Amino acid sequence: MRGVITTSGGVDLWPHYSEIFAKDAPELTVMRREDITDPAQVDFVFTFIPPADVFEGMRGLKAIFSAGAGTDAIMACPSRPESVPVYRVEDADQALQMAGFAAFHVLWHHRDMGRYVAQQAQGKWSRTVTGLSPSYRRVGVLGFGHMGRAIAKGLMGLGYAVAGYSRRAPDPAEPGVQHFHGDGLDDFLAQTDILINVLPLTSTTRGMIDAGFLQKLPQGAALVQIGRGGQVVEDELMAVLDSGHLSGASLDVFETEPLPQEHPLWAHPKVLITPHVASIPERRFVVQSIRERLSSL
Repeated sequence: MRGVITTSGGVDLWPHYSEIFAKDAPELTVMRREDITDPAQVDFVFTFIPPADVFEGMRGLKAIFSAGAGTDAIMACPSRPESVPVYRVEDADQALQMAGFAAFHVLWHHRDMGRYVAQQAQGKWSRTVTGLSPSYRRVGVLGFGHMGRAIAKGLMGLGYAVAGYSRRAPDPAEPGVQHFHGDGLDDFLAQTDILINVLPLTSTTRGMIDAGFLQKLPQGAALVQIGRGGQVVEDELMAVLDSGHLSGASLDVFETEPLPQEHPLWAHPKVLITPHVASIPERRFVVQSIRERLSSL
């Protein structure tokens, strides 16, 4: 099969992936877009934030592959053929990365690690000696797909009670997880002390996490945002933090990336910021997943 590796949001994916394709998937011929003489002969495209006209003339296209877990930029591309399936990366390694990242931030908020970091700067020794058991914090995973399941399993392994929310009941259900779906969102939020968002960005989830949404969480709850930028209304999040209703937030994705230096989130005392690093695809696993998917088409 013949494929195209594109630039992605100004980043050229070719030097990162062409050698891996040649080594691990030699039966696939991959090219830069500018080297294509007949777009109709292209079978698949590998991209993340595609140029607006990238799919023009690709009448034989069989699949589009995202270089990351999100597909919103691909779905919004004006030249994308609507009948061609779009596949996100779903490899076990990325799920493990995401689960470990989520577990770190659950522990950060549960064990009040931000306070200890601040105390270190002051040379202050003051301990919290109660409420340390995982039984004191109920964790909710918002979005229960491939990543959500891995996160839930990891946290249950640490002893946390975990609930999950999805549009439809998961099939199969995850043993040990309390499942909510459909119109059960408010009930799910009401019992969640630490909320981990891993939803995809859609017209429904854009701006979903606003002040009204966050105020449905219990007093003192925390947010771990590792879904997609654009889901959290950032100024409303800061207002809910300032009101004291939320105890803290870990934010890995933002409406504008990189987050502008002048953005007030940088200096907010209750916010921990990371630069979109919850999971970084390992190239060999990405190529392996593409190869497996193409073999089934």
